[in-house]
Amino acid sequence: MSAFKLLLLPGDGIGPEIVDEALKVLKALSLPIETQMALVGGAAYDAHGHPLPDATLKLAMQSDAVLFGAVGDWKYDTLDRPLRPEQAILGLRKNMGLFANFRPAICYEQLVGASSLKPELIAGLDILIIRELTGDIYFGQPRGIRTLENGECEGFDTMRYTRPEIQRIGRVAFEAARKRNRHVTSVDKSNVLETSQLWRDTMVELGKEYPDVTLEHMYIDNAAMQLVKEPKKFDVVVTGNMFGDILSDEASMLTGSIGMLPSASLNDKKQGLYEPSHGSAPDIAGKGVANPLATILSAAMMLRYSLDQNEAADRIETAVKKVLSQGLRTPDIHSPGTTRVGTREMGDAVVQALG
Repeated sequence: MSAFKLLLLPGDGIGPEIVDEALKVLKALSLPIETQMALVGGAAYDAHGHPLPDATLKLAMQSDAVLFGAVGDWKYDTLDRPLRPEQAILGLRKNMGLFANFRPAICYEQLVGASSLKPELIAGLDILIIRELTGDIYFGQPRGIRTLENGECEGFDTMRYTRPEIQRIGRVAFEAARKRNRHVTSVDKSNVLETSQLWRDTMVELGKEYPDVTLEHMYIDNAAMQLVKEPKKFDVVVTGNMFGDILSDEASMLTGSIGMLPSASLNDKKQGLYEPSHGSAPDIAGKGVANPLATILSAAMMLRYSLDQNEAADRIETAVKKVLSQGLRTPDIHSPGTTRVGTREMGDAVVQALG
């Protein structure tokens, strides 16, 4: 077997710390993986004047997968928007064609008490949100800020989707549902938005190709409400870029901590970018208290979706559950009766639990 090419992009804030722990776990599996590391985000701007240097992008394009930490810091907020660290993520998504974002929201048995919702609402929660990543209002043109004839300023953005873009992400959702509970909830705002009407019409047509999967439709405002009212009614949720951005963060907090949730962004070649759902948390960077489990679980998703190493992915996920069962907790998920540990200690515990 030839070695897999993995690019590590630690980024800013707690990114380097959590990527180090994920790499530690991957090395313990003794898989044929060749790693390279490059700068991205604020670290890349400081060194090269751009959050996504050409050299970094080239390495990403040549890799089998990218393991991403986090980007951003308050000190970069005054930069022009194209130079801000977060633009690196958008650039990677666009250039790599990463159109499908997988955001699982799983409530581990050991962390039921960490959620702000009643235990009976979230015990056993297992949702997969599939968000379209390369279209919608985030990328639509025209956009900008202009001065009107009366001298007032106006900001404007364009929401747009083509039928093929909707069909592509829809098929990803239906295929994922076939491996789960065969239920897809398509989220839109077709009672107001023309873009969403096309989304719904396309999903209805596409659903006919998957008679074994139940398709339901839900407006975005109702979906947001139902996620906190009756979250276990969902299986696979598919939606556009902006709505998916909102719903996936909401769903992540049902589990008690965003520090537990991984994500995967894939193109049609199974090449992917894998990152924790949380941000760079510059306020705790370097303190050794960040939760590395979301990044470690992102590495498991990478093994499963891009590298076809399902057994290795299972080993990591089982090890994480074992560590939680042992009562080990980083500060974000710590509660009375559990043992508080730091970033490195949690990574070491997962390695030990691999067996």
